[in-house]
Amino acid sequence: MFFHDLPGDAATAAVSDLNTTPFWLDDVRRPAAGPALAEGINCDLLVIGAGFTGLWAALLAIEEDPGRDVVLVDGGRIADGATGRNGGFMSHSLTHGIANGMDRWPDEMPVLSRMGSENLADIARVIDEYRIDCDFWRCGELTVAVQPHHVGSLEAFVRETPANVAGRIAYLNADQVRERVASPTYLAAVVDPDVTLVNPAALAWGLAKACREAGVRIFENSAVDSLRDAGDTVEGRVNGATVRARRVAIATNAYPPLLRSVRRYVVPVYDYVIVTEPLSEDQWTSLGWVGREGVGDAGNQFHYYRPTSDGRILWGGYDAIYHRGNGFGAQYESDGEAFARLAEHFQQTFPTLDGIRFTHGWGGAIDTCTRFSPFWGRAHTGKTAYVAGYTGLGVGSSRFGAAVMLDLLDGRDTERTRLAMVKSKPIPFPPEPVRSIGIDWTVRSLRAADRNAGRRNLWLRTLDRLGMGFDS
Repeated sequence: MFFHDLPGDAATAAVSDLNTTPFWLDDVRRPAAGPALAEGINCDLLVIGAGFTGLWAALLAIEEDPGRDVVLVDGGRIADGATGRNGGFMSHSLTHGIANGMDRWPDEMPVLSRMGSENLADIARVIDEYRIDCDFWRCGELTVAVQPHHVGSLEAFVRETPANVAGRIAYLNADQVRERVASPTYLAAVVDPDVTLVNPAALAWGLAKACREAGVRIFENSAVDSLRDAGDTVEGRVNGATVRARRVAIATNAYPPLLRSVRRYVVPVYDYVIVTEPLSEDQWTSLGWVGREGVGDAGNQFHYYRPTSDGRILWGGYDAIYHRGNGFGAQYESDGEAFARLAEHFQQTFPTLDGIRFTHGWGGAIDTCTRFSPFWGRAHTGKTAYVAGYTGLGVGSSRFGAAVMLDLLDGRDTERTRLAMVKSKPIPFPPEPVRSIGIDWTVRSLRAADRNAGRRNLWLRTLDRLGMGFDS
């Protein structure tokens, strides 16, 4: 089916009274803000950014060396950024999906697949060890075909992907997938049983608690304004004070990069999410959905959706909006047109839920790069390391990104640092105004492909040959 983009009156009414606080953060369990940095300090490791990557970096660093003095700073509150604004899909993929990995690093994919599974197992171990209550559901994910050409693509994907890369994925025909989730739009699906769902903000709060208990000093509302190489240390300016660190790990992702060298590789792309009111028992029965799997459709402009622990449906995706000049800020976190369009598509997907209303709607920035997967680098003669570019699948892969960053900072030669994925960089985005023009034309071309049986025009085929793209 084609999703109709013009919202009707019912869809507009359904999102007419949204709470724009992200659903995950609108929680009585949200911890009070921690202290802000008020004076100059010294430390062994300064971690900048208290999202998933920064939290994992701090926890891994102090677990590896309990005597290391680790400081973690964030410009806002823990989970304020992308960490508390995503759908809570935790994938074992380190490469933004198997297909993207096979296109870029086919020889490494068996190793990357194994590492991804080990990474997810380590996350589960930490959640259990620290008793983090974050609705960690091992329920899997369905990638559903909603247009005829998606069916052949999913069939080919299952048929052609090696078992040591694909894991336990399986193909479902229309009847089989509709038995699992009842939507008239579904024509087929691929099920990946190894994807996990999580409450992302609760996981972040739990990781922060674990960090503090292990000895990490955490300062919120403490933005780093600048970094400079000071010989044996790196100096950061925070709230007018100076932090001197032997090593620095930068985990700011979609936020404006502190390092000039990173700016050409990452653009912030805004993605939007809405959440329904709690469904009644009869409404859940009309859908089936007994397994409560996560779902994503197979379009270029795709939706992702999932149940929540209190019986709602979180529904997001489709639009990926870039604001000229790497526009970033709170002013882009609410978009009435995007919310209404999402509600319209929800009603098309689940017509049995006619009349349902949405309680929460928000947006957030995704750190997109041209290869759709994280990349790493160093600065300040190796005393600083960074990772960025997750492109929307960082809930799980952020732990791996943090581990690689620590390897680089400590000068370790590991299986991770020897990966071509780690050694290489994405193709940079061009400068403005070419950047905005190119992204706009790419989005238009992807939309046209979705409405033209998946056929990619000359522009998209050229980007494919160059190994470039734009995605959320």
